[in-house]
Amino acid sequence: MTNRIDQIIQKSKQSSEMVISSFITVGFPNKNQSIEIASTLLNNQVDLIELGMPFSDPIAEGPTIQKTSQIALSQGIGIDSCLEAATIVRKSNSQAGIILMGYFNPILKYGLQKFVQKAACSKVDGIIIPDLPIEESSELRMICKQYDIHLIPLIAPTSTPERIDRICEKADGFIYCVSVKGVTGARKKLDYDNLKLFVNKIREKTNLPILIGFGISTPEQVEQISKFADGVIVGSSLLNSIMESPNDQAVKKAVQFMKSLKPSKNI
Repeated sequence: MTNRIDQIIQKSKQSSEMVISSFITVGFPNKNQSIEIASTLLNNQVDLIELGMPFSDPIAEGPTIQKTSQIALSQGIGIDSCLEAATIVRKSNSQAGIILMGYFNPILKYGLQKFVQKAACSKVDGIIIPDLPIEESSELRMICKQYDIHLIPLIAPTSTPERIDRICEKADGFIYCVSVKGVTGARKKLDYDNLKLFVNKIREKTNLPILIGFGISTPEQVEQISKFADGVIVGSSLLNSIMESPNDQAVKKAVQFMKSLKPSKNI
């Protein structure tokens, strides 16, 4: 069976469209609304959804995702809640790509085998763990392969050529290319020239698609990135749009924001 992430990206390439992935913190603004937002986006504006599993010390995250994680944690959202959310989102869309994104400590405590097995039961397609180094990922990667779940790696601008080699050698699904040095968060400006050079360096090492995340917040950024990458991942700017809207408008605002980034997809 082909992983849904592979199918989605291949279809986007054939139609010459950007892959659009969005990140939602499970439990923000609350559990039910986060599920509704994720399901609605998958049925309207995005190809892949990252369901963020809240953690108390998310070292790769900026203020926005930190804040949404604290809100989710205060409501008692844990791994089981996130797996349940994935199950419900999957029922709303059998073809979309669903990715769980979280940090390693809670997953390790939960149990690697148990976590991946339950993720597979929820029909999750990929897992992203920003703080799990490639050198320490072999056990989890082996378990993921048993269930046809992609363990998706991040490559940062600070990664050495040797490290990029090692990551690309083990990578599945796609490469999550970090656009900037630092943490997540919307940026008004990105250095497209250097980012293109960075992507080209990665392409020399792998045939996997490359999606760019961290800082994506405007249609112009999406358009510029479309010239040299396969897709974008939108997180903090989407969460900001939700945070700034009344609760009863959260779903509508999320769809409107993502639509503004990719106007070619109509509701």
